[in-house]
Amino acid sequence: MSSHTLTKVAAPQEAMPPRIVPRRRLGQWTAAGVVLILFGLAVNSVVRNEAFQWDVVGDYFTSASVLRGLWLTLWLTALVMVLGFALGALLAAFRLSANPVLRAVSWGYVWLFRSMPILVQLLFWFNIGALYPTILGVRTVNLLGPVTVAIIGLTLHEAAYAAEVVRGGILSVDRGQIEAAEALGLSRWRRWWRIVLPQAMRSIVPPAGNMLIGTLKGTSIVSVIAVQDLLYSVQLVYHRTYQVIPLLMVATVWYVVVTSVLSVGQHYVERHYARGSERTR
Repeated sequence: MSSHTLTKVAAPQEAMPPRIVPRRRLGQWTAAGVVLILFGLAVNSVVRNEAFQWDVVGDYFTSASVLRGLWLTLWLTALVMVLGFALGALLAAFRLSANPVLRAVSWGYVWLFRSMPILVQLLFWFNIGALYPTILGVRTVNLLGPVTVAIIGLTLHEAAYAAEVVRGGILSVDRGQIEAAEALGLSRWRRWWRIVLPQAMRSIVPPAGNMLIGTLKGTSIVSVIAVQDLLYSVQLVYHRTYQVIPLLMVATVWYVVVTSVLSVGQHYVERHYARGSERTR
């Protein structure tokens, strides 16, 4: 054989890429199936249970008395949130102040009103006439009606929690942001309005939204002092008709509808203030 004969060498066979096998999630699918079955059974029991009397629910759902109670619940919630956060912001400023007296007053207020159940507060204010029969020459009975008592009690209770929410939001802003604004010569008002507040809102909005929904549901407690909110309105009806379950379902469905709308609004407000942050999805 000639020395110039070329020996053909077989090229090595190319390695096959590994086959990717999806991870088996038997436990997750089983749990999901069980949850769906239980959910279907629960929905079926509610829909087909004649004791709920859905025809009665439909008759009273948009009745005049129920809508009046719903309207009182809505404006009471809005007013309490506005007043509560206004007072809470002031208390938060006191708590962050360099003045030890203001810090002590703010701390004492938050401690006291977070320690007292809201029902006790409402009953206390409702019976304030036992301590102060007259205020500025006006009889307390004529001055503090049930709605006024509800506004005062709920606002003072809400302010204690709002103060901690606002204070936590302000403290979440990095100190370097404020120092940089000071170095740029921005006034104190512009520093708070343009630098601190927009960043603090990222931490304030989520708990504030939860407080709003909690306040909406918490207003039902004012029915104990005869404020004709949504719950009290349906109670007046079922005390007359003895249709307790369907009337309670009327109130329940309205609460679910309103809280769902508020939850959607909270989602978009959170997304607005989260722009540019790492948490934006």
